[in-house]
Amino acid sequence: MNDFNHKSVFVLDHTPYFGISSQTSVNLEFLGSKAILLPPSPLPIISKSLWTCSVEASVEYCRIVWDLFPQGKFVRFIVSDSAAHIVNTWNATTQNTVHVLNAMSMIGTPPRSTGQVTEYSVIHGLRAAIEALAEPTEFQRECVSNIHSGDGKKLINRGRIICITSARDDASMKSLEDIVHTVLIQQNSISSSHEDSFVISHVHLVIVNICPSNAELLVSNRPLRDISPIFKSEIHSVRASDISNLLTHLILSHYDLASTTVTGIPMKEEQNASSSANYDVEIFHSSIAHSVILGNELVLPKSTKEGANYETVTLKWCTPRGCGSSEMQPCLAQYRVTPVDVTSRPSSCLINFLLNGRSVLLEMPRKSGGKLTSHLLSAHGGEIFIHSLSIARSSLEDPPSISEGVGGRITDYRIPDFGMLMQRFKLIPLRQLAERPKDENLSKLRRKLYRSTKYWPITLGSTILYSVRQFVDPLLSLITKPELTDEDIIQCQQVVYNLVSLEARHEHLPLPSMGHRLKGSKKEDQYRLFWSELEILVATSGTSKGHKTVLACIRECRSRGSDSAEKFTFDATHREFDTQEATHKSNVIRATTDSPMSPPSAVDMSAIGKKFSSGENKSLLDIITASEKNATQKRLDFGGRLCTPAGQIAKLYPNLGAKEAPARDAEIK
Repeated sequence: MNDFNHKSVFVLDHTPYFGISSQTSVNLEFLGSKAILLPPSPLPIISKSLWTCSVEASVEYCRIVWDLFPQGKFVRFIVSDSAAHIVNTWNATTQNTVHVLNAMSMIGTPPRSTGQVTEYSVIHGLRAAIEALAEPTEFQRECVSNIHSGDGKKLINRGRIICITSARDDASMKSLEDIVHTVLIQQNSISSSHEDSFVISHVHLVIVNICPSNAELLVSNRPLRDISPIFKSEIHSVRASDISNLLTHLILSHYDLASTTVTGIPMKEEQNASSSANYDVEIFHSSIAHSVILGNELVLPKSTKEGANYETVTLKWCTPRGCGSSEMQPCLAQYRVTPVDVTSRPSSCLINFLLNGRSVLLEMPRKSGGKLTSHLLSAHGGEIFIHSLSIARSSLEDPPSISEGVGGRITDYRIPDFGMLMQRFKLIPLRQLAERPKDENLSKLRRKLYRSTKYWPITLGSTILYSVRQFVDPLLSLITKPELTDEDIIQCQQVVYNLVSLEARHEHLPLPSMGHRLKGSKKEDQYRLFWSELEILVATSGTSKGHKTVLACIRECRSRGSDSAEKFTFDATHREFDTQEATHKSNVIRATTDSPMSPPSAVDMSAIGKKFSSGENKSLLDIITASEKNATQKRLDFGGRLCTPAGQIAKLYPNLGAKEAPARDAEIK
């Protein structure tokens, strides 16, 4: 197991400070309407402590993990005050919320400060967390035994530490990072000489700094940053009332999850059974349930969840009906789901409905009008799954055919592009070497092929991007590289700018006259799907720094609005795009007179060239010339020229005569 998700450790600060109030009032729902009838002196405000907020949020994080991954994902808890208290182990019997909550109740509330000199610190817990990551799980022990028998791959022991604490300032956070890094190095030196302890390959530290809701945040947020080759960390500073939302947001990226909100669920009112109302229920599941969707509908309806910083896909409840042969669709993937708010009445009703053997289809709006069934909720063996349905044309309905004739009506396959794809991934037999791992190159090629075909429309009628590739090249070819150079980034960004200019002139995309589903549709719909498809292509093509820069350029241009004729330039310091208000007038003139493939003005090109010069005064011509020179240096020169003195002409076959003379003499003798 080589990912950070296999082993995670929560370190909870249990020092006296966490016994104070979070200053967030608890909603007493059991009072209901009686709260209005209370006397003039209301009940005192009841609020949770910082400790209670931390425990509830972290346990809810684990509930989601263990619901979605019954096996293979281990989470440990360590409580830190004057010493480190181990709550559970890597043993599967302790990997459940019941065990964790029982252990937390035995630990109790944070100790009160007695004035005595006691070393209360979260550092004790962080040291114990590093030691815990060095301990093998049962799964890792099996992997080691397979490696010794020659059947397994190399084991990479990685882990994540989520530390919930409270610090005075940024300097204190920096001190915690340095301590964890030092302890990690020390632990690895110890583990290298012990068979029962694993060397830790990499640690991801997530520090969550919390404070009461009425207090000022004294610690700054800091994104993920590499501290060393084996250690990276990030810092989040929130108030106690927001820690649950923060951990809910973090779990999406930690375990590659996605959010789906099922809307329009009809439920009877609790107080009036004769009436019903529609409710929404949010569920978490693997993000592949969204990305695996194929077909013409490229964009799922996403929106930012209220009160949170992550996106959720909104799918509408479809009234359950009989599953006839006309309504059956191929299932592409299925993944476990868990409700975000497991204690709410709508979530409970939906879960019970599905566990009783019912299935629910989920619909998404079709861009061209109407609705489309994209997912199915159903229970198997007491667990609820979301099924991703194929929304492409069924091969049973339209049998595939390469050319017109018997066999079907589909004739717009991307045959030339598929031929180029096969050429890129041509396999050549290699001699097996002892020092080369078995099937190493084949595994690399599979990963490369998966990345290159993560989004690859089969027909021209199902794509806009490849139907107007004259406006998108060379971006389509450059984006397939694993790494993008500065010159590649400049060319990709220039393509994006040309597309913005094309849209600003309110021109229709030149789609094929026959066979394309969007031919004759509104210009706004064409560009909306075009930009969405371009963003998906770049997002799935790679994760290098260059790919992220091009993706940020596309998203920034889209956020500026398609009707803006302003020119965007790249700021190498912040990697963002800023509007040049001083040249707005001239840019508008260029946007309305240039063709889509017109070169940019000298001012724009010089600005882009300077911003990508890495601090040197290089123009764009200098960068292109340097890249061409580097390309020529990669090709080996003629061997005769390399060994011939300067100023002399190199002979093509200098040893030709010398080799033939001995051969003739041998024949005579």
